[in-house]
Amino acid sequence: MALARFKKICIDATNPLSLADFWGSALDQRVQADDSGEAGLVAGSGRHAIWFNRVQQPKGVKNRVHLDIYATSLADLEKLGSQVLVPQGDRGWTVMTDPEGGEYCAFLRDDVPENRLHGLVVDCVNPTKQAAWWGHVLKGEVVHHGQGYSTVQGVKHIKHMTIDFVPVPEPKTEPNRVHWDVTAKSVDALLESGASLVRRQDDEIRWSVLADPEGNEFCAFPKG
Repeated sequence: MALARFKKICIDATNPLSLADFWGSALDQRVQADDSGEAGLVAGSGRHAIWFNRVQQPKGVKNRVHLDIYATSLADLEKLGSQVLVPQGDRGWTVMTDPEGGEYCAFLRDDVPENRLHGLVVDCVNPTKQAAWWGHVLKGEVVHHGQGYSTVQGVKHIKHMTIDFVPVPEPKTEPNRVHWDVTAKSVDALLESGASLVRRQDDEIRWSVLADPEGNEFCAFPKG
């Protein structure tokens, strides 16, 4: 049994509405704003697939979590406000930045799937252990690749996308600007499995903030 269910992706932004407009166009998803000036992208299920949180601090270092997406044209992404950071070369993707400097990878296809979100990529020290931990939490299939990275796939509610864990030499130095939310029946079960508590649900927030074994923040909402 899964300890948690994947809920949505969250991205910090100094201008949530503007960044939501960009990603809504890039992913062909509808933008839904709230009264606070924050916004989400609505997937075909009617649930928010990505939520954009307002923060004061602009991006300072390379994101340790980024999105992989399918696209038909780099030029179209550039017209929306993207810039090419690393050309495709011999690889199957192009590294780009969104209008707030957040890195993402674009995989070009003549025909893109209905859901253009290919997956999440997480920088880490030990991809094998990280993938095993998240595979256990989300009850996904874990695949270890010869190139040194590992994948969690087949997760309920997000079977269209993968979560890849890739090795990097640099340590985590500040909170991630991209994270994901889960729903969980028991926060204590997540803590017992190896998560650490950053902030428990209280009168101000209706979720608990946790971190995985390598310190990547995620939010756990009560299941109900």
